[in-house]
Amino acid sequence: MTSTDHESWATQTFGLRVRHRSGTPLLTELVAPGLRRNPRRAHLLVSSVLGKHIAADPRDVIAAGHQLGRAVASLGLGDVDVLGMAETATSLGHCVADNLDAAMYLHTTRRHAPPNMIYAEFQEGHSHATDHTLQPSSADLFAQPRPIVLVDDEISTGNTAFATVAALQQLQHRAHYVVASLVDVRNDTHRHDAAAVSNKLRTSVHFVSLAQGDVDQPAGLIDAVCALNPPVLNTPSDRPPSTPSRLTLPWPAHVPEGGRHGFLRQDRPEFEEAVLWASEHLHSYLDPSRPVLLVGHEELMYLPLRLADQLARHGFNTRFQSTTRSPAYVHNHPEYPLGTGWTFPASEPGETSARFLYNGWQAPPHVRVQLVLLVDRIAASGDLTVGEVLAASGYDVIIAEVDGPDATTLAEIRGRQQ
Repeated sequence: MTSTDHESWATQTFGLRVRHRSGTPLLTELVAPGLRRNPRRAHLLVSSVLGKHIAADPRDVIAAGHQLGRAVASLGLGDVDVLGMAETATSLGHCVADNLDAAMYLHTTRRHAPPNMIYAEFQEGHSHATDHTLQPSSADLFAQPRPIVLVDDEISTGNTAFATVAALQQLQHRAHYVVASLVDVRNDTHRHDAAAVSNKLRTSVHFVSLAQGDVDQPAGLIDAVCALNPPVLNTPSDRPPSTPSRLTLPWPAHVPEGGRHGFLRQDRPEFEEAVLWASEHLHSYLDPSRPVLLVGHEELMYLPLRLADQLARHGFNTRFQSTTRSPAYVHNHPEYPLGTGWTFPASEPGETSARFLYNGWQAPPHVRVQLVLLVDRIAASGDLTVGEVLAASGYDVIIAEVDGPDATTLAEIRGRQQ
């Protein structure tokens, strides 16, 4: 950029900058610099095509995932398993798996589970929530030593990817891994060290991404951002709030609604039918003349993405995003990607930390956006204050529950199918 007129507020104020190196599209078309008051890392890259912090056209989100899948396919590895990283890349990973027709898709999770249900676990050092676990319906899902494609929205150092590879290598040796991301902003040292770490783990780790670049972080950034006043969240609307409504979407008891416990190639046809069934049911509760914002609940991103896409195919003006555990810094500035935010209690029983939604869909004042929050059975059984918070901001809120099989049920179903 040659002018500061279009630089991010975070760049103008703090000197935090992203720079493009290579790839298509440009790094600056995929992400913008954002901030978080976190002593581990004070910045985040806010993606325009992920559907997490920014409400995105579902067709753009799916297209980005498929483009990343094609980049992986160009490596010619043959049949693969795909592992998506929670919480931001659960739908991105699933889209990559779709494009590759992967044998198995699984995403990491931060949802608590008994020790006997956890196949592996590892840490993500810079994240707000650091513990990842793998909770496949059975360890047999990892029995074949196929190459694994690790999918994340951003690779900043590669440390989380290598921690994942190390945990998996202890359980099953594999000769090949691919780390696939929308953006890769590792510095030269991280890129140089990757080969040595791969050799230490006795495997090959190949990195692919849509765009590569750099993040310039000025000295003292963490202290400066952590010194900011807390952001103003939950700004109420001038319009009287509506009362959130609830519904249960039809869903087959034997079809996984996502990848938390493993999604197999043979699950795909019935999943596609179930998406059509659920979207037709949801369609009947919505006004096609008004915008629809499909909001996923944290890691439950892929199904709401697909529902948003189906509504778009039927003429609805739709956007997609999801709630998050991560507290980001909100500042209302036209050149900053996190202009509005809401906070509310966690829905899952036993969870105590706050949850968040950012930006939403800023429709004209005379338009009431229909916001559909999709939750699974566990979240639906907990605190759903989120509905009241978002309704107070002017949305007409529908909380839609989908009741897919848990890990134990999936294990029993798959055992009978063998």
